[in-house]
Amino acid sequence: MSSQEHHKMSGGTDVVDLGNRFSADMARLCMNEQYADVEFIVEEERLPAHRVVLAARSEYFRALLCGLEESTQRQIPLEVPLAAFKVLLRYIYSGTLLLSTLDAYSTIEVLGMANLYGFPDLEVAISKYFRQYLALDNVCRALDVARLYNLEELTEVCLKFMDRNAGDLLRHNTFNKLSKESLVEVLRRDCFFAPELQIFLAVWNWSRFNSNVDYKSVISYVRLSLITLKDLLQVVRPSGILDPDKILDAINERNTSKALPYRAALWPEWNVAANMFQSRCIQGECRDALLDGDVTTYDMDKRYTHHCITDKDASIVVELGTICIINHIHMLLWDRDSRAYSYYVEVSGDQQHWERVVDYSDYHCCSWQYLYFAPRPVRFIRLVGTHNTVNRVFHVVGLEAMHTAKVPRLVGHFVAPKRNEATIEMSAIVTDAVSRMVNMVINGSCMRNEWDSEYTYLSFGIGEISVRLGQPYYLGSLRLLLWDRNDCNYSLFIEISTNREEWQMILDSRNVRSRSWQNFHFIPRPVVYIRIVFSRETANGMFRSIHFERPTQDKNYSMQISDMEKEKETAKTDDDNIASTSGS
Repeated sequence: MSSQEHHKMSGGTDVVDLGNRFSADMARLCMNEQYADVEFIVEEERLPAHRVVLAARSEYFRALLCGLEESTQRQIPLEVPLAAFKVLLRYIYSGTLLLSTLDAYSTIEVLGMANLYGFPDLEVAISKYFRQYLALDNVCRALDVARLYNLEELTEVCLKFMDRNAGDLLRHNTFNKLSKESLVEVLRRDCFFAPELQIFLAVWNWSRFNSNVDYKSVISYVRLSLITLKDLLQVVRPSGILDPDKILDAINERNTSKALPYRAALWPEWNVAANMFQSRCIQGECRDALLDGDVTTYDMDKRYTHHCITDKDASIVVELGTICIINHIHMLLWDRDSRAYSYYVEVSGDQQHWERVVDYSDYHCCSWQYLYFAPRPVRFIRLVGTHNTVNRVFHVVGLEAMHTAKVPRLVGHFVAPKRNEATIEMSAIVTDAVSRMVNMVINGSCMRNEWDSEYTYLSFGIGEISVRLGQPYYLGSLRLLLWDRNDCNYSLFIEISTNREEWQMILDSRNVRSRSWQNFHFIPRPVVYIRIVFSRETANGMFRSIHFERPTQDKNYSMQISDMEKEKETAKTDDDNIASTSGS
C-alpha cells in the first residue's frame, strides 16, 4: 500500500484545505516591498504592491496595471483616502475584512472604493453590514455615497431611515452636509414626514450653510401649502428666500385645493388603525368595538360598530393617530347569518375633502373585505353602508388599515385576482343547493368525489347551485368539476350577478353534454354571484358538483386565455392603424 493511499484511508478525506494558511501568507505580502513591482502614491505615502495579485483580484487593476500607460510605470498616484485604501489593500491580499474595526465614516469610504475598483461582493457585504449601524450622524453621508455609486438597496435603506427619523434629522448638524441631489431626493418623498414649517426652516438653514449652491431648485420641493397662513406670513415671508408670488400661490392652494400634497408616515405591513397608533373610531354607534382587535366573540347583540342606513349623513368614521400612507383596508362585516351588505369607503386628510376609494354601493358583500387602492396620505376613513339584505343597519366588526406591497391587480375599484376567490377562507358561501356540507363545492378540495363522499348537489327541477363571493371581483373565467364516477353527463347554463336581481348568462351548454373538469371563459366583469342551472343529467336525475373555482386555476387554460387576449389586442391595433392610414 502506498503512502498516499494510506493517507486517504487514515485521514478519511482526499482534500487538503490550507486556505487559512494561504490567506495568512498572502496577507504578509500586503504593502511589503519584498517582490513588489509597483507603488501607489496616496497622500504622499508610498504603498508597495504586486501587479499579479492586484490583476488577479480586480478587473480595474488588471486594466490599470496590464493594459494602460500606467502598466509600465513603477509609481502610480491615486486620489483616494489613505486609511481606506490601506483597508482595501488588506482585503485584496487576504480576502477578509473585519468591519467592526472601522468607524462609520471609514466604512463608507471603503464602500465607495469597493465600488470604484470593482469588488461587488465586498460592496454588497458592506452595504448589508452598514444597514445595522445607520444613525443620525452617518445617514446623510451614507446616502450621498450610496447615490454616488448607484447602490440602490443602501439608498432605499437610508431613505427609509430618514423617513422614520425625519424630525430628528432636520435638527441634526449633519443635515447641512447633505448634497443638493440627495436633499432633493429626500424632500420629494411623500413619506418624509415632519411638520412642513420645520422642513422649511431646515432647508433655509441648509441654503445658508451651502451658500455656493442654487437653493431655489431645492426650496421648490418644500410644500408651502401645508404651512399655516400665520407661519407663511410671520416666518416664511420674512426669510426673504421666496418670491412673494410663491407665498400667495401657496395660500391660494391651501384655501382652494381639494387634494393638498400631504406628507405622511409610512409603516409598511403595519395596521395603523390600531390602539398602539392612537387611532380611534370617532363616529358610529358602539365605537369602541371597531378597533379593539376582537373579531371572534361578536354576536347580534355586541362587539360591532354600526350606523342606520336610512339616517341622513350617517356613517362610521375612523381617525388614525397621525396621517399615514395606506393602500389597503381589511374589514369584517357582521356575518353570523347569510345577509349581504353594500357600502362605499372614503378617505380624507383633513375631514373636509373626501375621496371615494372603494364603491360597492351596487354590489353585495359579506364577511371579510379585502380592499385595495392607490397609495395616498390618509388621516380619516369613512365607511358608509347603503344596503343590508335583512334590515336597515350597517354592521362592521373590525377594521385594519395599512400600506402593503402585496397588492393584486386592480381594475377600477375591483380586485382582478389570480388565485381562487371562491373559497370559504375568502368568505364565499353556497347560497342554493343540497349537501350534508353545503359549502363542499368551495372547500378547496377536489379529491374526495366518491359516491359516499361529500359533494354539493340538487335534484332535477329544484333550483340551482349558486355561489356568492365575499365581495365583487373582476373575473373572466371559472372552472367546475362535475361528478364523474359513472357514465353520467350534464347539460347546463351559467349566469352571473352582482346583486342577485339582475342576471347575465355567460354560458349556454343546454345542448352540450359535459362531465368532469370544465373551463369557461367570458368577457371580464365584476362578479359576486354565479349560479349553475342544470337542464339534464343522463344517469339518475341528480346533479353533483365537486369543486368550483373563480377564476380558473388551470394554468394551461389561463395561458390560452392570455394568448387570445393578446391576439385580440394585436388585431385591434392593426385595425386602428389601417383606419388611421385610410383616413389620412
